[in-house]
Amino acid sequence: MELTGERLIPADRATTWAAINDPAILRSCIAGCETLERTADDTFAAVVALRVGPVSAKFKGTLRMLDVRPPEHCTLQFEAQGGAAGFGKGAADVDLSDAGAGRTTLRYAAKASVGGKLAQIGSRLVDAAAAKLAEDFFTAFETRLAPAAPAPPEAGPQAPAAAAAGGGPARRGLLAAIGVVAAIAAI
Repeated sequence: MELTGERLIPADRATTWAAINDPAILRSCIAGCETLERTADDTFAAVVALRVGPVSAKFKGTLRMLDVRPPEHCTLQFEAQGGAAGFGKGAADVDLSDAGAGRTTLRYAAKASVGGKLAQIGSRLVDAAAAKLAEDFFTAFETRLAPAAPAPPEAGPQAPAAAAAGGGPARRGLLAAIGVVAAIAAI
């Protein structure tokens, strides 16, 4: 399976690089991610619960960063095991470049293979699930890194009630190029 893409991240390159190296941010962006922790300077361990078609399992995996050139490039190597559900392994290249004031272009190219029950359900279903996980990750990641919207001017006594009901930036929700890799590794 191959997955490539380009996203415009609403943050400068240094901020984007820091975010893709922050396990807490990545964990909050990856659907089904139960744990994501740094185990060494260049290695993460993850547990992700996923459902791909009729197959659901808890996948345990490792993600290793190679050829690291902050804040512009890294290659990610990953492996994940899901017991009887199968496994996934592969690699991805992630490149960051400036895209104007406060914006970064993130490009990724990933190649992965799956085995076990996952391979038996068909590549179209697995590819569609990987694409959805990647889209969900990037939507969350972009939301997480977007600058906070300015607070609207108070319109009298109703404004505090609206804020207390959950409006404003806190309501925007939480957010894993690494998200793509984490999602693929989880499959």
